[in-house]
Amino acid sequence: MENDTIAAVSTPAGEGAIAIVRLSGDEAVSITNQLFTSKDLRHVDSHTIHYGKLMDPKTEEKVEEVMVSIMKAPKTFTREDIIEINCHGGMVSVNRVLQLVLREGARLAEPGEFTKRAFLNGRIDLSQAEAVMDLIRSKTDRAMSVALKQMDGRLSNLIRDLRQQLIETVAHVEVNIDYPEYDDVEEMTHDLLEERTRYVKSEVQSLLLTAKQGKILREGIATAIIGKPNVGKSSLMNILAHENKAIVTDIPGTTRDVIEEYVNVRGVPLRLIDTAGIRETEDIVEKIGVERSRQALQDADLILLVLNGNEPLSEEDAALFEAAKDLDIIVTVNKTDLDQKIDMNEVSQAANGAPVITTSLIEEQGIDELEQAIADTFFDGELDHGDLTYVSNVRHIQLLEQADDALNDALNSMEMGMPLDLVQIDITRSWELLGEIIGEDVHESLIDQLFSQFCLGK
Repeated sequence: MENDTIAAVSTPAGEGAIAIVRLSGDEAVSITNQLFTSKDLRHVDSHTIHYGKLMDPKTEEKVEEVMVSIMKAPKTFTREDIIEINCHGGMVSVNRVLQLVLREGARLAEPGEFTKRAFLNGRIDLSQAEAVMDLIRSKTDRAMSVALKQMDGRLSNLIRDLRQQLIETVAHVEVNIDYPEYDDVEEMTHDLLEERTRYVKSEVQSLLLTAKQGKILREGIATAIIGKPNVGKSSLMNILAHENKAIVTDIPGTTRDVIEEYVNVRGVPLRLIDTAGIRETEDIVEKIGVERSRQALQDADLILLVLNGNEPLSEEDAALFEAAKDLDIIVTVNKTDLDQKIDMNEVSQAANGAPVITTSLIEEQGIDELEQAIADTFFDGELDHGDLTYVSNVRHIQLLEQADDALNDALNSMEMGMPLDLVQIDITRSWELLGEIIGEDVHESLIDQLFSQFCLGK
């Protein structure tokens, strides 16, 4: 099946100006040529686009007015012949075009199959293929920049360099063991082996140091806005989202469910969760919302605890501080436009070192300070270094951690004075784990699983 011609709609479903049906494979040009009436596509130059009409060969009925792009192997994304049929963006139009090419011999592509073929044909490695999906799903400019660098091969090149260091070290040990009589080969001593192993380990650990920030850029920070009813939680969400996502009234308990929205705060993607006010209530619907709020609190990476500056701290506020004590928290004292009855010393003591920001959401005061506090909590200004290689993929992080453990085992074996041929087993294991990041020595079932997460037509 990997050698047949595949086809899929590569643009989002719905109405639009244009839609694109993409084909890839040895028969992509000939299949399209059977439908295209304006010229013979088999004899046109590669990387050109042609205007014409598609005709149904069975009924000789005109199906669509199209622009056909032709890209011939090997200088294509999949390293196969690729055809992109640009048609009108209506659902009926694009489906008719897709059905035509399928009837003429193409097969409907599986999710991510175009990118999978690019990987299988050596156009990109596995980490670059995964970066394609990261790029599609990126929600901020910074996240997109990280994905683009990974697509360009920055992570791949670094991993290959580290693997080369390890395999040369292993080969050196093997030569010393198998050919001890060779005087022109430098002896691989424990000190030299330790030096090379520590170098690779330091590089792996440097990558792991970026993992938290990279994962945040890729997936966003699950941020729960919590507080008593009517303290301004929904107003805060609307301001950060720059639109009225949540209903705001003076009536306590307006929000009865969890509302989610992705927002961009200083380049940091937040999965913002506006929760129902946490309080004891007899209202059945509100009670369900409160329970969901408690669950959102447990699942959150960051807590925005909103307090009412117009009221003293209450037992309910103290309970919220207690519930969030082991989490990253930013305290927002709202309603500074009203008489202040809250004791800020009590707030600082309850916050236990967490940032405390004062705001008047109704007058949009203190928002800049709050956004800066959010960015500082997770990045502390380090994200501005453009030369860093960020690791954001969970699979990559796990493999790097396992490789680091294997290198640590090798160093421990050296300290114990174990023979070099036993030490090299752990070094070889680390080399294999790093290879799985870029798709070397990776199981076929894992490849299928990874590409099944892609959208259809990519």
